[in-house]
Amino acid sequence: MNAQERSETLRRLLFENGDDRLYAVLDGAAIPNLRSLLAQYEVSNVCLLRGALDPELAQTAPYLAELPPESPFTELLSTQGWGNHWGILAHSGDDMRTLRMHFRKLLTVRNADGKPLHFRYYDPRVLRHYLPTCDAENLRVLFGPVTAYFAEADTADELVRLTFTGNALGQQRITL
Repeated sequence: MNAQERSETLRRLLFENGDDRLYAVLDGAAIPNLRSLLAQYEVSNVCLLRGALDPELAQTAPYLAELPPESPFTELLSTQGWGNHWGILAHSGDDMRTLRMHFRKLLTVRNADGKPLHFRYYDPRVLRHYLPTCDAENLRVLFGPVTAYFAEADTADELVRLTFTGNALGQQRITL
């Protein structure tokens, strides 16, 4: 399957549930000139780090963006970003403000000594391996207002859909 066919299949799968909005948590460290791209494509977005940031940190920070179905940025993400670990996708019926607060809470975790650490859950390689290790309470926290997470698999030709219902994590691998 070529990149364009994969992109079309991916976008169809991501937007088949018309009730939820599609959001992306994008990794500025993985996407060259992310802030410029978001401005160029006029994407509704917000940085997940608080306060005024040093320009270098602002460039590598994680950003939350809403992805409309027919947006040129959504097309760019599904063609050039997919398979390059640009970030994760999430369905939610909630607004961007609610999602921003939720995703900000997930950025810091504490190690066994209580030391705060930055948690890069928005890297698809981290999310798809971390969620299966979580108990029901941790999954409840990590999902919050999110109805489904989407991450690229080990290859760009596969999508991992992660859901939480009841007390269990649902995992579905979908070939694109």
